[in-house]
Amino acid sequence: MTLNWWGLGLQAINVLILIWLLSRVFWRPVAGAITRRQDAAQAMLDEGKTAQAKADAALAEVVETRAEIAAERDAILVKAKAAADKVAKATLKDAQTKADTLIAAARTAIDRDRNTARKENATRAAELSVAIAARLLGRFNTTEVQATFLAQLVEAIADMSASDRAALIASADGTEIVTATAPEGAERVEIEHAVKDALGGTPNVRLVTDSSLIAGLELRSGHFVLHNSWRADLENILKEVENAA
Repeated sequence: MTLNWWGLGLQAINVLILIWLLSRVFWRPVAGAITRRQDAAQAMLDEGKTAQAKADAALAEVVETRAEIAAERDAILVKAKAAADKVAKATLKDAQTKADTLIAAARTAIDRDRNTARKENATRAAELSVAIAARLLGRFNTTEVQATFLAQLVEAIADMSASDRAALIASADGTEIVTATAPEGAERVEIEHAVKDALGGTPNVRLVTDSSLIAGLELRSGHFVLHNSWRADLENILKEVENAA
């Protein structure tokens, strides 16, 4: 077998020319297009990464904002609860204070009414006792009792100051000798003489009767009263009982 070196050489030259032509006409444009496609893809990839980074940053900002909002909400809720608790405590305290005031006022009113009722009952009891005592004492208005009251009246006149006796004697309206019963005869004369002698001088005296005295003798003038009777004693006892109540 014989090789045709000239033919092989020509074919080699044709191949080289073909490769050169392909590299110039085909491979460079294709490579450039591939390179451009790769650059575009890389640019798109870079934009995607940038967009992803922005999205991640925005998401992180949203998450942070939501966390801040949640924290602010929790703080607002805590403040609102604290304010509500404070208002509730203040309202409860005010209500308790008002309730305590009302209870204290009610207790005071009850105690006052109780004391008033007790005093009224004590006064009624004392008045009833005095009325009973007056009725009972009225049965003992004897001559001896009257003589005792006369002696007490004379003693009371003696204990008066000289100026009071002089004013009583000089009374323009005279002096009344008040008795529980109307004395007659010697008893009347005895009473008048005893009072005049105790007063001294010649006073203008007259006897009057007041059965409410129960028993006793009293002196009265326009500006003077000398009590000396069971009624006066009972009235003094009643006043002491009322004051003690």
